Amino acid sequence: MTPIRSKAVRIDQPGGPEELKLVEVQVGEPGPGEIRIRHKAIGLNFIDVYQRSGLYPLPMPLQLGMEASGVVEAVGEGVTHLQVGDRAAYASQPPGSYCEVRVMPAKCVCKLPDAISFETGAAMMLKGLTAQYLLRRTQPQGGLKAGDFVLFHAAAGGVGLIACQWARAMGLQLIGTAGSDEKCALARDHGAAFVINYATEDFVARVKEITGGQCVKVVYDSVGKDTFLKSLDCLRPFGLLANFGNASGKVEPLDIGLLAAKGSLYVSRPTLFTHIATRETTQQMADDLFDMVSSGKVQIRIDQRFSLADVAEAHRALEARKTTGCSILTL
Repeated sequence: MTPIRSKAVRIDQPGGPEELKLVEVQVGEPGPGEIRIRHKAIGLNFIDVYQRSGLYPLPMPLQLGMEASGVVEAVGEGVTHLQVGDRAAYASQPPGSYCEVRVMPAKCVCKLPDAISFETGAAMMLKGLTAQYLLRRTQPQGGLKAGDFVLFHAAAGGVGLIACQWARAMGLQLIGTAGSDEKCALARDHGAAFVINYATEDFVARVKEITGGQCVKVVYDSVGKDTFLKSLDCLRPFGLLANFGNASGKVEPLDIGLLAAKGSLYVSRPTLFTHIATRETTQQMADDLFDMVSSGKVQIRIDQRFSLADVAEAHRALEARKTTGCSILTL
């Protein structure tokens, strides 16, 4: 069978956005446990920047991209949950979604409900499943219940705006931080109970003020270096700091004694891909996300669209923190 040709974005070495090259590749038939999918839209995420820069080292050359939506074109042996012609979406290892067509493992690819568009499907899978595993599966001692305070950094970003809405649906009082008054207003509009502009306010002092000195049960922190230690100061005894990203840089090594001194605290460094390691868990989490989106409790905001050829511009916007909500590549 004649191989299919596809445009794809590749890097030959780690570096800046200038390393992103649009090339043509050949795509063959799926093997056992694989599918071939023709993309309709592609999601952009900060993990793509980490992989491109070398913060998360990967073998080179590397085709970037962790999520997309499209139509299944071919199904390999042993794949039973997908059929040719299915609308589908995914957040998945290995990278490679920055392309028109690809062959990939089927286990993390899910059928996309008809009520959800391809653009929404591409924008929501990695960020929506991240919000799901954080709020549903990465909880402090004793769990979370309605009325509890949680702190969420970068609340106006793609994960943050989904988390604001999801937390509101759970009855949580989410305190969201962002770097401008405009971004704070956006987080509030999406369900944050309180917002803090960390560029002009001391977020630790404000958290203590908002909570009457009780602090929060859990901090969800994707900023990393700039917020990590101060985040510990926002936790009540036995509280949990879930650091799930490094937008400001890698967190410095931690003196574990600080956790004792600050109240027998817990720290976790979770990743989405541990949570979606099995077909069953992936589907359970995706079903929860699809229900939240289909019901209208969570709306996926796409604020930036770039063509595949303009991917370097998209990466520059991400790194400059000029984006809000979700960003996608269009085909």
